[in-house]
Amino acid sequence: MVNEMQRAALSTRLGIPIIYGIDAIHGHNTVYNATIFPHNIGLGATRDPALVKRIGAATALEVRATGIPYTFAPCIAICRDPRWGRCYESYSEDPKVVEQMTEIIPGLQGEIPENSLKGVPFVAGKRKVAACAKHYVGDGGTHLGINENNTISNFHGLLSVHMPPYYHAIIKGVSSVMVSYSSWNGVKMHANHYLLTDFLKNKLRFRGFIISDYEGIDRITTPVGVNYTFSLQTGILAGIDMIMIPYDYSRYTESFNELVQKNVIPMSRIDDAVRRILRVKFTMGLFESPFGDHSLANEIGKQEHRDIAREAVRKSLVLLKNGKSYGEPLLPLPKKAKKILVAGSNADNLGYQCGGWTIEWQGVSGNNLTIGTTLLEAIKATVDAGTEVVYSENPNEYFIQSNEFAYAIVAVGEHSYAETFGDSMNLTIADPGPATIENVCKHVKCAVVLISGRPVVIEPYVEKIDALVAAWLPGTEGRGITDVLFGDYGFTGKLPRTWFKSVDQLPMNVGDPHYDPLYPFGFGLTTEPAKPSY
Repeated sequence: MVNEMQRAALSTRLGIPIIYGIDAIHGHNTVYNATIFPHNIGLGATRDPALVKRIGAATALEVRATGIPYTFAPCIAICRDPRWGRCYESYSEDPKVVEQMTEIIPGLQGEIPENSLKGVPFVAGKRKVAACAKHYVGDGGTHLGINENNTISNFHGLLSVHMPPYYHAIIKGVSSVMVSYSSWNGVKMHANHYLLTDFLKNKLRFRGFIISDYEGIDRITTPVGVNYTFSLQTGILAGIDMIMIPYDYSRYTESFNELVQKNVIPMSRIDDAVRRILRVKFTMGLFESPFGDHSLANEIGKQEHRDIAREAVRKSLVLLKNGKSYGEPLLPLPKKAKKILVAGSNADNLGYQCGGWTIEWQGVSGNNLTIGTTLLEAIKATVDAGTEVVYSENPNEYFIQSNEFAYAIVAVGEHSYAETFGDSMNLTIADPGPATIENVCKHVKCAVVLISGRPVVIEPYVEKIDALVAAWLPGTEGRGITDVLFGDYGFTGKLPRTWFKSVDQLPMNVGDPHYDPLYPFGFGLTTEPAKPSY
């Protein structure tokens, strides 16, 4: 498909190749059988920038395997309120952690040459892709965590919290920056000349191109698209170089030409945009190699990439509780037991395990979306051959009491969502999760695995739980969870965000005067790998 589009572009008068981009934000997540890595919140918990760089390199190969040279990643938002539906796309509430994770950029694009000018885009050839730092700027700081809303802060707050990762992204040669739907103090970012042109282009000397978000121009006005010509004029004059139009491109062409003919948009602005876009296309070798390379097809879902993803899952798990009393840990669990119970709506649901932005925008429930290993399958593959594994999604008390389970693993959390659909004012575990915890943990020693895109309300249940693990949205490699649950590896993950007691405390971030968390930022118990029992 991409090659067909490219052939059409090359047959035009100037023969300039198109740059085709895709949302590959946790692996090449729209493609069947691609490796799905943990979402960014989980990668933030690893505190391992070198690992994230390897994930970038693996993702680049899988994206190139489908003929695509450009990804709309990484998201370097600083999520300051977990009620935001995109919080799992943010590595951390702490800008320093997000700064470290910009190492994914040299993974995706290649290592910038030593003598390269800072701020100039760089892509190291056909096995790498152009990256896109997003969403500029303040997307994770909106009021009450409402998606696409208003970030209220002074300039110092914007610079000290939301801007730092962009400095790092630009120095590492990021090819493009995507503008945020959100506003800063009431001004839409897509209309903000000061932050797009004066600051990003002129002060930070960013030399790549600025791209709008999907229909971002239309959303400058309320209602959306009510004055398209005005929106287009405002966005382009603010400094946007490339406009993302999902549907009505003919309206764009018509309005744009009219604005140019009337000298509303000067030729100097068009020259700036064209120069920036061509700079990226030349840098990445698109003129020399405009077509996808079929020899890379076997990179999709490659075992080496799945191994990296499994390692990422292991390192992302955060152990929040281990044992009801000191000195009596439940984890690591023994692989040898007569009979064990696996319960919960997230234990055997690959779609929930991967989260939003997987195959479809909002994600897909169930196990038919792509190739991967659910937690239940991973448990069955890990325990001793003589251990009976009983799976019941939401067992009643009678069932639990009439069986003698050595222990239970309960996997509950959130269902899949993306963007505004994920905005939540209550942050509760999806039903019947709380009831499953109550029923199981009352009668059996239980390890609860939370599969969620953010901290959720857990405080009412913590006392009843023996061991509690935050697994975030781990992706296709469920074996990474069992690697650590059963002690082949130790727990090492640290919270990338504050775990609140109640939503009434939000927003609450590390360093705030009213900081009173259930588990503080950076918390994470550790375990040693279990010694094999013979």
